[in-house]
Amino acid sequence: MAAIATTLAPKSSFHGLPVNTRAAVHPVTSLPARSVTVAAAAALPYNLDAFKFNPIKESIVSREMTRRYMTDMITYADTDVVVVGAGSAGLSCAYELSKNPDVNVALVEQSVSPGGGAWLGGQLFSAMVVRKPAHRFLDELEVDYDEKEDYVVIKHAALFTSTIMSRLLARPNVKLFNAVAAEDLIVKGGRVAGVVTNWALVSMNHDTQSCMDPNVMEAKVVVSSCGHDGPFGATGVKRLKSIGMIDAVPGMKALDMNAAEDAIVRLTREIVPGMIVTGMEVAEIDGSPRMGPTFGAMMISGQKAAHLALRALGLPNALDGGDLPVKEAEFVLAAAETDEIVEA
Repeated sequence: MAAIATTLAPKSSFHGLPVNTRAAVHPVTSLPARSVTVAAAAALPYNLDAFKFNPIKESIVSREMTRRYMTDMITYADTDVVVVGAGSAGLSCAYELSKNPDVNVALVEQSVSPGGGAWLGGQLFSAMVVRKPAHRFLDELEVDYDEKEDYVVIKHAALFTSTIMSRLLARPNVKLFNAVAAEDLIVKGGRVAGVVTNWALVSMNHDTQSCMDPNVMEAKVVVSSCGHDGPFGATGVKRLKSIGMIDAVPGMKALDMNAAEDAIVRLTREIVPGMIVTGMEVAEIDGSPRMGPTFGAMMISGQKAAHLALRALGLPNALDGGDLPVKEAEFVLAAAETDEIVEA
């Protein structure tokens, strides 16, 4: 097991610990037109005119993918936190949770491509607007932006999404299960205790095929980040209503950016025992205004949800104050043959 370090890492924008401790880049101000000099390409470590791959058997490729995925399914069948929905709020939540190497996080996303609506800004435009002071989260991620007085602009939303995704998925205590839908909740004794899962394509075709039973993931905490209403949207809170655990899902109100973002963060909470709601799904359950194409509330709501989950797990968290110790992460997998945890 890894030893606990005696020093503390720099605090994140939400007083958590960054995945790495490299110095944050300095944000750029409005960029003037400038010429760019491109250095000559370095010599490649191989000959492009005579390139040849090492041989491999097709069955080896199949076995490598299958063995690793099945082992992940065994490992995360009973985990600490399941985050449902890998949009900007879900990614931010999982990223914040991943800083504690003792917390195993399963991130479930129905789409093949995680990121939700955070690959573009509003109306399919490229730029992403983030209102201050949420830009401090971008500093931690080392995402450049054009700085204005009250907000910043990332030149392309995909810069944020690809950066946080690459940082998050590099962590050994996180597994992304994309193309997987959370079809239902596990509820025991009035507490949410996990999710019911299935391949997303199966979930979309239950009406066209015979019965295709699901699988399950048990979890100490479920974070629902399913977004606003839609085919797979707000599914967590809608299911809570249908089984009588909450009274109503009124839906989000008309757009008001200034009111919406503050409300999303303020109302991010454990809505029933075992289940935390974050991101635009919060607006659905509380009837808060929609916020349109600004993204800061998604990031900070996700961070807050992470610290609510840490609190629910009885672990140090920013909401209760205090410094969070840094520990080195290690990769552990559940053995398929036994109940033991084995080092990989």
